[in-house]
Amino acid sequence: MIHTVTPEMHQFLHELPKCEHHVHLEGTLGPELLFPLAARNNIQLPDHFPKTVDDLQYKYDNFKDLQDFLDLYYVGMSVLITEDDFFELAWAYFRKAHADGLHHAETFFDPQGHLERGIDMETVVKGFRKACDKAEAELGITTKLIMCLLRHLPAQDGLDTIALAKPYYEQGLIHGLGLDSSEKPFPPELFKECYEHMAKHHPEVLLTAHAGEEGGPDYIHNSLDLLKVTRIDHGVNSIKDPQLIKRLADNQTMLSLCPMSNLKLRVVQDIAELPIKEWIEAGVPFSINSDDPAYFGGYILDNYLAVQSKFGLDVPTWKLIAQNGVKGSHISQSRKDELLQRIEEVCSKYIF
Repeated sequence: MIHTVTPEMHQFLHELPKCEHHVHLEGTLGPELLFPLAARNNIQLPDHFPKTVDDLQYKYDNFKDLQDFLDLYYVGMSVLITEDDFFELAWAYFRKAHADGLHHAETFFDPQGHLERGIDMETVVKGFRKACDKAEAELGITTKLIMCLLRHLPAQDGLDTIALAKPYYEQGLIHGLGLDSSEKPFPPELFKECYEHMAKHHPEVLLTAHAGEEGGPDYIHNSLDLLKVTRIDHGVNSIKDPQLIKRLADNQTMLSLCPMSNLKLRVVQDIAELPIKEWIEAGVPFSINSDDPAYFGGYILDNYLAVQSKFGLDVPTWKLIAQNGVKGSHISQSRKDELLQRIEEVCSKYIF
C-alpha cells in the first residue's frame, strides 16, 4: 500500500530535526563529482567502468546485490587523492543534508580503502575533519567521525589501521570505531581483538558494527557479546529472533536503519517489508539514515519520505523516532537537550 505524503506532512518531515548515524562519506561520491575528480587527479578508471555520468547513474540504479555495489564503490574511491578531495566530498554531503533538516551527523569513513592506494591517514582525516569543522561553524551541524574497518581484510590489517589512527583518537578527531563491507563470510568474531584493543586504549569512543543486513540475528548477538558494541548498523534481521528484539529493547540499543539502501541492495523487495512497526511496538529504538546516498538514490529526507509513503506514520510516531535518534547519538547531554527541545517545537506546530 502506498500512502500519499501530503504537502503538510512533507513540510513537517523536512522541518523535523534529524540525526544521521549511518552515512559513509565515500558513499556520497556522486557521478557529478567523481568524473571531475578523476580528471583533476589524472586517474585512469578501469575499462569496464562506465564512461559517462548517465551510464554510471544507470549502474547505481541497478545493483544486483551488496557485492555488486561494493565492486563499483571501491573503484569510485580511487579518485580521492588530496586533502582537498576529501574536504570537497564531505562538505558537499553536509550542505545537502543540512538542506534536509540535519542537525547532527555521525559519519563513517574507510581509511583502509585509501591506505592501500598509498593515501596516508593524515590526508584523509584532515580533509574530512576540515569539512566537519566547517559544518559545525557555518551550518550548526554537530559532527562525529567514525573510522570503519573493512571486514573483507584481515583482522591484523585492522589492528595496524587502529595503530595508525591512535594520534587522531587521542586528539579527539576520530570518535568511534565501526565495521563495514561484506558481512558474509566475515562474522564479527574475526575482529574481537580489534574491538578489545579499542575498548582498552580508547574507552571513551563509540563502538558500533554493521550486522543483520546480510547476516542473521547471530551476527547481531555476536557483535553485542564479543565486540561489545553499543549500536548496531542496519539490524534488519533482528526481527527473526524474538529474544534479540527483547534484548535490544531492554538495553535501548539503537539500530541505524537505511531504508533506501535496503531496497537497492535487495535486503527487502519493498520498503514496506522493513520491521519498523514491529520495532516501535517492541520498544526497539532506531534512526533513519541514508547509508551511501549517492549510490542509493536519496539523502536523509528522501529516506524519511520513503518510509512515510509506505507506512503512513503519524506525527507522534515520527516524534518518537526523532527523539530516539537524539538519545542514541554520541553527544553531550546538553546537546541532546537542545535537539530534543527543537523536536518539541517543530512537532507542536503539527499536532493539533
